[in-house]
Amino acid sequence: MIGVTLSDDVRTALVVCAHPDDVDFGAAGTVATWTAAGIAVSYCLVTSGEASGDGSHTADEVAAIRQAEQWSAAAAVGVADLYFLGYPDGAVEPTLALRRDITRVIRKVRPDRVLTWSPEINWSHVPTAHPDHRATGAATFAAVYPDARNPHAHPELLRDEGLEPWSVPELWIADAPKHLREHAVDITDQFDRRMAALGAHVSQVGENPDLAERMRGHFADTAARYGLPRGRLAEEFQIVDTR
Repeated sequence: MIGVTLSDDVRTALVVCAHPDDVDFGAAGTVATWTAAGIAVSYCLVTSGEASGDGSHTADEVAAIRQAEQWSAAAAVGVADLYFLGYPDGAVEPTLALRRDITRVIRKVRPDRVLTWSPEINWSHVPTAHPDHRATGAATFAAVYPDARNPHAHPELLRDEGLEPWSVPELWIADAPKHLREHAVDITDQFDRRMAALGAHVSQVGENPDLAERMRGHFADTAARYGLPRGRLAEEFQIVDTR
């Protein structure tokens, strides 16, 4: 919307993130604007978020809870196609195996746009620079370029599964270092859907009556930095042309 030229005729998009709730903290308003515009959005979750909680549940129980929460959150913003890759929460690395598994999803979904997390540290807000986030971003970038478009990368995907190469023209990056962000999405009209998605992660946000207002203030500040009118709300991204 601001500062970049976006691809025309986007019909499908894929969000790749490390944990359930990552997309809903960082980009659910944007996803809601896409689905409202008729774009079919899929989610790919590298882990099931099992390394969370107070220890009163087993890892398998936590994974099941968090997967169910993510399904509910996705529905709130119009997403019904989810993939869980099952990598261990807290131990994600940008391995060839992870690149292959994300490539598989890209070739299945065939998205015009991929959104993932930055492989770089956001030094201005370190709590969001989780190693799993950065490893997921690095693996996703490698899956977008060059793996998904290269018929010689992970040849078993084509040979055994019939998954043809696919070139993603546009990569959106969340939580990049601030100096790399150049694109704002006005999410004002989708804020309630965004917060419904985030609220679905009960195990993570619990009873938090101030959450909506705190997030409203954050997104209002973002909108103001991009010159949007007073009262508007925005999420921001780095966008990379990968054609």
